[in-house]
Amino acid sequence: MKHIAIFLTMFFVALTTSGISANAQVSGDRYVGYYYPAPQRVEIYCARVSPFPDVDKKRRVGFIIGIKTGMTQQSYESPYAVFSKGGFADKLLIISKQDGYLNTVYRARALLADLTTSARSTPVFTKSGAAEELTFLDLLTMLGFRSVTLSDGNNFAHQVRLLPRQNEKCKKAKKP
Repeated sequence: MKHIAIFLTMFFVALTTSGISANAQVSGDRYVGYYYPAPQRVEIYCARVSPFPDVDKKRRVGFIIGIKTGMTQQSYESPYAVFSKGGFADKLLIISKQDGYLNTVYRARALLADLTTSARSTPVFTKSGAAEELTFLDLLTMLGFRSVTLSDGNNFAHQVRLLPRQNEKCKKAKKP
């Protein structure tokens, strides 16, 4: 009897895991079903900038470490986790750690706007001469990130795919 229960448990785990993998493969995103649900909406952002010429995985990981360091210096716990994924650490994930946080596209965009305010005070933006024109998504593009996904960690996910200004899709979109 005990062996049957173990077998059924293993079968259920295998069935559940294969379902997650199938969902992730369908969307082409291996993190769907693991870190966040399939995004309800995927936006394309045509950045106003190009990636730095010397940008690499090490620099992106360093950026995440900098964000995490800043978050630990706050007098309160951040309501979300920030980390990078992908073989080149070029997918930024922002996942809520609290119920009811980042559960709509409007809240996700509001967080990106807050992060834009912070990004505009960075030396990279202030030296650019156009800090008021650039956004957090532009900063991510400069660092070579290809996407940012925001999720409530439950039912909602919103993804923004980042394209540098020289991308053909962006050039075509700007033509009348």
